Amino acid sequence: MTPKRRQIIDGACRVFLEHGFDAASMGEIARAARVSKGTLYVYFKSKEELFEAIVEEQCSAQAEQIFTFDSHERDVEAVLTRLGTDFVRFMCRREGGISPLRTVIAIADRMPELGAKFYRAGPAVGTSSLKTYLDAQIAAGVLQPHDSEVVAAQFIDSCLSLTFKPMLFNFAGPPSDEQISRVVRSAVRTFAAAYKARG
Repeated sequence: MTPKRRQIIDGACRVFLEHGFDAASMGEIARAARVSKGTLYVYFKSKEELFEAIVEEQCSAQAEQIFTFDSHERDVEAVLTRLGTDFVRFMCRREGGISPLRTVIAIADRMPELGAKFYRAGPAVGTSSLKTYLDAQIAAGVLQPHDSEVVAAQFIDSCLSLTFKPMLFNFAGPPSDEQISRVVRSAVRTFAAAYKARG
């Protein structure tokens, strides 16, 4: 990514976070990014295209930083603990976490292609990556056979249940480390009790 593109995306993030998608204008974004409107339009034709770039960047960061697994790592509980903790912290970070997701949800009805693209690049990638890891552990005899796609999605959701979701609805602020640990530990224990190979 060129420095100028980075500058524009960072400026746009600030505007979207402060004003939301509908109230944001390309003029405000240009001012926040400290570029001319002409320069802005060289890189992005519309605020929809700009917001889509922000969503893609966040989804890519999530996939690269969190949902990368070594299929030969047999300590499933340690892997899931790392995953759950890192994912909750990523989703609950103070900057760049909740508002873009809220914006995607808010505009998905009138821009269904953006909602679908976000889902394919974010949640679907995370579930698929964890499913692949779980399948490898089933094949190795570490886990009992199960519907690993459903279980992967359920595990991810369980980690967000009392951490991210309260933030999403403005019921609470970012969870403490103790709360994250409590929720993730419970999700891992539940998973292990149900799917760890016996004997």
